Amino acid sequence: MESLDDTEATLRGQAHIWKHMFAFVDSMALKCAVELRIPDIIHSYGGGPVTLVQIASRIPSPSPGTTYLARIMRLLVRKNIFSTHRRQPDGSQESHEMLYSLNPSSRWLLQGPGSENSLAPMVLMEDHQWLMSPWHCLGDCVRTGGVAFEIAHGRKIWDFASENPEFNHLFNDGMACTSKILVKAIVEGYKDGFESIGSLVDVGGGTGGAVAEIIKSYPHIQGINFDLPHVVATAPAHTGVTHVGGDMFETIPHADAVFMKWIMHDWGNEDCVKILKNCREAIPERNGKVIIAEVVLKPEGDGMFDEIGLVFDLLMIAHSSGGKERDELEWKKILEEGGFPRYNIIKTPSMLSIIEAYPL
Repeated sequence: MESLDDTEATLRGQAHIWKHMFAFVDSMALKCAVELRIPDIIHSYGGGPVTLVQIASRIPSPSPGTTYLARIMRLLVRKNIFSTHRRQPDGSQESHEMLYSLNPSSRWLLQGPGSENSLAPMVLMEDHQWLMSPWHCLGDCVRTGGVAFEIAHGRKIWDFASENPEFNHLFNDGMACTSKILVKAIVEGYKDGFESIGSLVDVGGGTGGAVAEIIKSYPHIQGINFDLPHVVATAPAHTGVTHVGGDMFETIPHADAVFMKWIMHDWGNEDCVKILKNCREAIPERNGKVIIAEVVLKPEGDGMFDEIGLVFDLLMIAHSSGGKERDELEWKKILEEGGFPRYNIIKTPSMLSIIEAYPL
């Protein structure tokens, strides 16, 4: 006969599975709020407190489903995406109308003017069906060793982007928004690391937002934004930045230093070594360096971003062609094989660390 402790443990186990079975609901509710621009609506009222009716009145629809909205907001409040309290009628203790406010989480979802630090485009990208469908193929990846995105869409993600302008735009917007946030953390965490650099090539730099932000802080640097031709074709002009199209597996433009943010995790070890060897050819042997901004996994860590690092490792299975997140020993191995026997790891106020690698 089970003891009371065993019975409670069994029930907790059941509840735990229910919770994770429907974890996608959190993502979909979050995406819904971003699509409807609920954070911006609350922000337009000064950040709250604001009633449900006030929120619904600014949703561009002749007849918004306020009862649906109330239920979605109830979950998002429970998940600490929004804050709430009940308005007390004068002279009465009876709970009445629910009032909603922004909090430190929902402020990351603002999309309006002045919202420089926003994760909203990343939410719309990652929770779009194009990028959700490969997650259904993880079992196939284990069984066959295949690539989830290719199984779902019949082509690699980069080919899909080059053939699909809408996806390319969605993807570039998602990368650009995270780039602003992470580059700010990189500049803060790396501090004087860019001071001695005269020229910097951002390999896989997308539309150039990252290198442009670095040059705002270090205007003496000559910036080169390097990415695939179809990516740089849509890149806007940035002061101090030259856009160059090409393939990092063939050659990389010469500069004093190479910067790579969230590039190496898209590729397996063999491809990473190829990229690093090309980086070594692109920089001076004596005083050149590679500045890699990536997750350094700590699987047993309890830091603020340690668990999300493990999530990103599975994201690489879903969206890349053999990519992965790496711990320090894994980084050391590919750096040495790529021609960089010396490195430093510098923490930044974000999920990323700077891996500063030298050819000598």
